[in-house]
Formats: sequence, C-alpha cells, structure tokens
Amino acid sequence: MTDSILDSVSRETSERLNLFEALVRKWNPAINLVSRNSLADLRERHILDSIQTYQAVKEPFDHWVDIGSGGGFPGVVIAILSAEMSPSRDITLIESDARKATFLRAALRETGVSATVLTERIERAVPQKAQVVSARALADLTDLIGYAERHLAPGGVGIFPKGATWRDEVEAAKSEWNFSTQVVTSLLDPNAAILRITGVSRA
Repeated sequence: MTDSILDSVSRETSERLNLFEALVRKWNPAINLVSRNSLADLRERHILDSIQTYQAVKEPFDHWVDIGSGGGFPGVVIAILSAEMSPSRDITLIESDARKATFLRAALRETGVSATVLTERIERAVPQKAQVVSARALADLTDLIGYAERHLAPGGVGIFPKGATWRDEVEAAKSEWNFSTQVVTSLLDPNAAILRITGVSRA
C-alpha cells in the first residue's frame, strides 16, 4: 500500500521528504513535535499519511491552509509536494506555539520550499479564503469544522484525516453543523479515513 502512496513522488521530492524526516528527528527531543512512540514509525504514521491527505484533494486549488500545523504534518509535506506539482500555489501554516512555528520556518527553509507560517491562534487569524483547509490530530470534527469555516473560501473543502472513531465524530458534528461528507479510506489503516467536508453551514 505504501508504494501506491509514493508512486507520484519524484526523486527530488523524495529527497526533500527524507530531509524533513531528519529535521523532525533532530528537533523532536527539544520540542516534542510528534509523540515518542510514533517517532520510530515516523515515515508511515506521519509522512505517508500526510501524502495521502494531499492526494485526497482532486480539485484544483491556489491556496491551501493547514491549521494547527504542529510538527508540519501535513502542512510541510503539502508544501514539499506542491513545490513539485504547482510552485505558484500559496500554502499557509497556522500554528500558535512559537517554538513549533520556528521549527516550521526552519523546515521550509532547509527543504527549499515556500509557505507562509502564521504564529497565531486559528480562531483569531485573518480569514484566509482558501480552497482547501486541512488539520491532522488537532481536535474533534465538530471543532474542526468551526475552525475551517472561518478560513474556507465559498465552495472550499475541509480535509481531515481521522482514526477508527470517525463515524462517531461525523454524527456528533451534525448536531451543530450542516455539511456533506465524502469518505476516503486510508491506505495505511482500513479503519481510518480521510474526511472531505463541503457545504458547511450552522445547523
């Protein structure tokens, strides 16, 4: 399954991903970018999962916003992939933790790709009007939709990787929001999914 995720990645992009992986390992003891348990399986649990999050977006886009970017998953990976696929895209990473924002800027600089890092709280940042908003391991779906609504352009899509409880999160979110859901089954875990959320409005 992992081979199919990497099929469309060029040698240059693969080298950038390898460099990013090394940077996460270097910085993690000081900042705790990912959990110690998942560090041993960093490529599959974080990098490949971020790549398939990118691949879940089929629509053309000019601006992708990753909220709560943390250690750069999927935000930095999105920036690396976009540098190959469409360098003119705007990629924005919103991260309120100043130390993690410093890491994100360093990772972008050292991998040689472009993105804007906003060191702000998601709910206070200027609305970004992006065609795509993503978040990974940030909050439950109810809260994620609220954050995404602020930063999505009309007709935009929220992209949210979720674990085995994704069905429960979708049902809970329906009490506060109207939205459409398209489910993309994870290639890494058959119980997990990437949720494509569109048509968001208050219930």
